[in-house]
Amino acid sequence: MYKLYIANKLYSSWSLRPWVLMTEKLIPFTEQIVPLSEGSSWEQYRSFAPNGRVPCLHDGEIVVWDSLAIVEYLAERHPGIWPTDSIARAWSRSAAAEMHSGFSNLRQQCSMHCSLRIQLHQISASLQQDLDRIDELWNDGLQRFGGDFLGGNTFTAVDAFFAPIAIRVQTYGLPLSPNAAAYAQRLLGLDSVQSWITAGTQEPWTEINHEQEVLQSGTLLADYRKGSSKPK
Repeated sequence: MYKLYIANKLYSSWSLRPWVLMTEKLIPFTEQIVPLSEGSSWEQYRSFAPNGRVPCLHDGEIVVWDSLAIVEYLAERHPGIWPTDSIARAWSRSAAAEMHSGFSNLRQQCSMHCSLRIQLHQISASLQQDLDRIDELWNDGLQRFGGDFLGGNTFTAVDAFFAPIAIRVQTYGLPLSPNAAAYAQRLLGLDSVQSWITAGTQEPWTEINHEQEVLQSGTLLADYRKGSSKPK
């Protein structure tokens, strides 16, 4: 059986991608959460991942690291990872690759956090540029292939790559056009995504630097962690 190494569900957008994909596609796997360490987790993560990062997939003696490589590895072994239509598949791979390598302003200014609701101090020009491109990309996929998901009517890898963005939309109240906002809500409504968020809010670990980074971005409106004394 596959073994997927991930970090805190509260924070780890990269870990969410293969986790939600495998969960949605009913691919059996065991998860191994290795919480982030204060400062750097590189040495600890090197014990199971050559690049010292998560996610990392172990399939017996085969080790696959990086979320995009994991998805392609799964696509060689399981149906339905990418859309079956060749045009939708090419578009989906391109969109997932763009997400994988781009949107640095969104990542930096809106770090993933499953339990908080934050009102941003401001939406910078660079952040707005990323949001405009995401909105454009989502609308393109939804209109071009005519489904509830980006590559058609079925959830595939490209949707898994954008699931962390849907969580950021919820956390920071990011503005999107109606169709794009509805797509974000569909992702958030998936049982797999809800399961991830719920588990994240119940985790016993926190990473101080990540917490501070998120809180510096805006005003805290709510914290849905179990036992939190902050407003809800």
